[in-house]
Amino acid sequence: MQEKNTLKLLFIVNTGAGSSSRNWSLLITEYFVLKQYIIEIYELQKNCTTETINQKILAFSPNQVIAVGGDGTVKLVAECLINSNIPLGILPAGSANGLAKELGISNNPEQALDTVVSGDIKKIHLTKINQQLCIHLSDIGLNAYAIKKFEKQGIRGMWGYLIASLKVLWQNPLMDVTIHTNDKVHHLKAEMIVIANATQYGSGAVINPIGKLDDGLFEVIVIKKISPYEIFKMISQHQEYDPDKIEVFQTTSLTMRSSKKVHFQIDGEYMGKIKEVKASIMPEALEIIVPTLK
Repeated sequence: MQEKNTLKLLFIVNTGAGSSSRNWSLLITEYFVLKQYIIEIYELQKNCTTETINQKILAFSPNQVIAVGGDGTVKLVAECLINSNIPLGILPAGSANGLAKELGISNNPEQALDTVVSGDIKKIHLTKINQQLCIHLSDIGLNAYAIKKFEKQGIRGMWGYLIASLKVLWQNPLMDVTIHTNDKVHHLKAEMIVIANATQYGSGAVINPIGKLDDGLFEVIVIKKISPYEIFKMISQHQEYDPDKIEVFQTTSLTMRSSKKVHFQIDGEYMGKIKEVKASIMPEALEIIVPTLK
């Protein structure tokens, strides 16, 4: 293994992420001026694919790859690092930085960079949903519908998402869904169903209070009825849910069928309307750099 002062770090920067005017490439360059690391910065081009990133990784042979952006950028880079033994770092720069919040990575650029160079490496599981990678959260119903509206409107950030959510709150009919989790079958009506690899949304709302990124299980959260009190608990109290309103199942695999097509999203990206979801766990699929426990 190389000595620490020769470590090679590849930064994949999404310059269009979030609403901040920060020049991340400049911040990264200035941070490493007096540090003995070899760094390369690649600014994502429009419609960049994993193939382009894989070519950069192959050419540079980095010890770590750091995604600079929101959850979408993290997902794109993570797809290139599955089972590679190359750790993924995160510099939160998006409108929603759910996985960074999950891992305790600071929004302060210098502190986040400190984590990149001195943090611990943790192995986490991922989920594969309809043949797509999910590093964080996927869902059908209300939230996915709100993301569709959010992507089409001009207002970004958390205010934009709140406005989009209010637009769809009363337009979201109950879904009639059959869920197969491992060997169990559940017939349910719900406003929203979450497939949770992690615990919380980028807003900080904890949708999955029992979730862990390294336990080899993911959770299915069935929200039968949107309740202001349950939403309050998600945001502020992080308590267990009222089972009459919200049910949680733990599993390693899932097949979910809806009687009608429903809105669907993965890691904050709207995926259209679907009738069936298939999901499975990908144990210890990704090495990720997290803040050192004090």
